[in-house]
Amino acid sequence: MIKPEDIKGNDERAEQIRLFSWASINRPQYPQLKWLHAIPNANSHRQVAEGVRAGVADIFLPYPKLKIIRGDISRCYGLYIELKLPKRFKEKNGGLSQAQIDFGRYANSVGYLWYACYGWEQTRDRIVEYLK
Repeated sequence: MIKPEDIKGNDERAEQIRLFSWASINRPQYPQLKWLHAIPNANSHRQVAEGVRAGVADIFLPYPKLKIIRGDISRCYGLYIELKLPKRFKEKNGGLSQAQIDFGRYANSVGYLWYACYGWEQTRDRIVEYLK
């Protein structure tokens, strides 16, 4: 099995591959990772026609759980993550497009958690935090 540190590249694609490498290695510890999956971005007319939407997060973990925020208990239906390169954090809106911001707000408002994460390691940490 390929380790995250063995994956070459400096782009978001490489970061996402590192994350999924980590997820494969750690499935025995976190069996919920079995259904962690990537969501393709809309970058062609055909993809839009097929139902791919701009702004939808890159990664989804369909694992519901209860969450407690300020003493209130509610159900969370799953975790969406928009994965960005760490250097994008300093950009306007953290490098997020308006469509990504809108999707994040929508997802959070209807019972999902949505995070923008910068690099595969921060993404991994958010997933582990969510699963605990």
